[in-house]
Amino acid sequence: MRDGGTEVTGDATGVTGGGDRTGPVARIRTAAGALGSGRGPALLWRLVLAAVLLCGIGLLPWLSRTDPALTVLKARSADRDPTPDVLRAIRDELGLDAGSLHLLGRWLGRLVLHGDAGHSWISGAEVTPSVAQALGASLLLMAGALVVALLTAGAVCARTLRLGAARRLGGRRSRGGGTAMLAALPEFLTGSMLATVVGVQLGWLPALGWYGPRWMVLPALALGLPAGGLLGRVLDDLLPGAFAEPWALAATARGLPARRIARQALRRCVPGLLPNLGLFVVGLTGGAVAVEQIFDIPGLGRLTLQAATAQDLPVLQAGTLALVLLAAVSGVVTRGAARLLLGPALRDGALPTLHRPVAPARRTLPVLYGVVLLGVVAAGLPRDPLALDTTAKLQAPSGTHPFGTDSLGRDMLARVAHGALDTLTLALALSAAALVLGVLLGLLPRFSGPLVDTVNAVPPVLAGLLVAGVAGSGPATPALAVAAVAWAPLAAHTTALLQQERATTHLASTRALGAGRWYLLRHQLLPAVLPPVTRHALVRLPGIALALAALGFLGLGAQPPSPEWGLLLAENQPYVERAPWTVLAPAAVLAVLGALAVTAAGAFRGRRRKGAPAPGGPDGGAGPRNPLPDTSPDVQQAHSVRELV
Repeated sequence: MRDGGTEVTGDATGVTGGGDRTGPVARIRTAAGALGSGRGPALLWRLVLAAVLLCGIGLLPWLSRTDPALTVLKARSADRDPTPDVLRAIRDELGLDAGSLHLLGRWLGRLVLHGDAGHSWISGAEVTPSVAQALGASLLLMAGALVVALLTAGAVCARTLRLGAARRLGGRRSRGGGTAMLAALPEFLTGSMLATVVGVQLGWLPALGWYGPRWMVLPALALGLPAGGLLGRVLDDLLPGAFAEPWALAATARGLPARRIARQALRRCVPGLLPNLGLFVVGLTGGAVAVEQIFDIPGLGRLTLQAATAQDLPVLQAGTLALVLLAAVSGVVTRGAARLLLGPALRDGALPTLHRPVAPARRTLPVLYGVVLLGVVAAGLPRDPLALDTTAKLQAPSGTHPFGTDSLGRDMLARVAHGALDTLTLALALSAAALVLGVLLGLLPRFSGPLVDTVNAVPPVLAGLLVAGVAGSGPATPALAVAAVAWAPLAAHTTALLQQERATTHLASTRALGAGRWYLLRHQLLPAVLPPVTRHALVRLPGIALALAALGFLGLGAQPPSPEWGLLLAENQPYVERAPWTVLAPAAVLAVLGALAVTAAGAFRGRRRKGAPAPGGPDGGAGPRNPLPDTSPDVQQAHSVRELV
């Protein structure tokens, strides 16, 4: 079927200019050639970043101003006295007197020349087999969590796919409150609840150990459910734009099955999501420290955390290097897969724009969730979060204590409310900073691509340990650690969307009319990319709070008696069976924050560009029941002419 002299098929790209029927082999060659361009500088930049990261880790004991010999002695035998002779013997054994740079150079030389990562400073065992075994366990756990995440994301997008394929989507969008609450649950809390209820009380599945497939179910659910909720929300945000493209109308007119149309819509939107999926792969491999500790899994994240705590540099450097290599391979594979899915339309600039402003969602739900959150904070602020009452330990919720009390008799409502001020303010500030930095670096893909892969190889927990080693533990430690890695998903999303938007037909028309780079960036690219990336940043707001809470849970953040949410969860974790309200109260507030962020993101739709059709129809009225914005190249070119004039 042809529309305006261009062949419109069921292909996910929507348009194959001039009836081009390029085969799969040619597409692979095209993608390989595109990836090969600029390979030398990109590879050099990756090597520089990896070297800087490894040097920073190698200098960690000296940067933290601690004696590595004393730390190693405590890790080997905590009861042994640190006499000068004992410390001198450890220094001679490990060669610490030669200096950090000499140790790092010797380690790299043995690794490059002989493939030997050395021996552990603590156990004396070879590093390479232990890191390989831990990596295998983490990859297996990651595979299970990824399956759960993809199934969860499919369930989140099922309604949009069904209505969009049947041309009954209109302006309706998924509210996503329940999904947001699921995604906002901390992984360590979900894992603890699953281990306690399903593993211990019900006895359906094993809760501890790593001995077979049955032991993988609960940790995979704990990791995959929040990740799938986030991926599903980002994908659900892209699907309406795909169903509004001309190929979808042409496919419906030809009588193609709704299932096939939905499948092609997924193929059209998945390339914009693949970079973040690659980040999830690395994050689920090295960032599952809390879940690996809860379920006693000998994974890479747990191994690197133990090595960082004990300053076992050979193990820590080998584990980090494995994560860096995994991040590089994952980034190259996902970017190549995105090019293959988009096909020759990406090369020829024949893509229709995927991001057209639509009517904002109703603002009732975000207002409702905001009122609930503010109500909790307002009710708890007049109460004293530090007041002790030894006669009211672990009391159930009542009129006097609506959220109950903790193990010291402190009012949980007061502690949750006072902790909200610090956690929410810090999470909002970090989200805003991550959005600005992510968009700016996303505009420079050749510079930010390797940087994103390298930064993503450093889990927030390891980043927290590095920051704590340099600046010491304290309230600023989790903020600095999260800020160092929070921008990476937004930069990857910006780069992916920008790549597709640069290949649109209306941008080629505007460029042909004489528009310069600054005009294209300001009037075409940023208006199309900023709204979805901003919505993505809002969806990730609970994740920022969760990362702060996870660091507090592991003891790298605020210290007692602070009411910070992560510390609340860590303090009350031992009492989850006797007094579940001590954990459910902060978890419920986190869930409300997630629902607020997602529904507020749905209400943010960006500003309609001049000349673009109104959401309800071309005339700006109510429009038909199933409005279809006109995204044909002729209309887009006419809009570009109007803007230039």
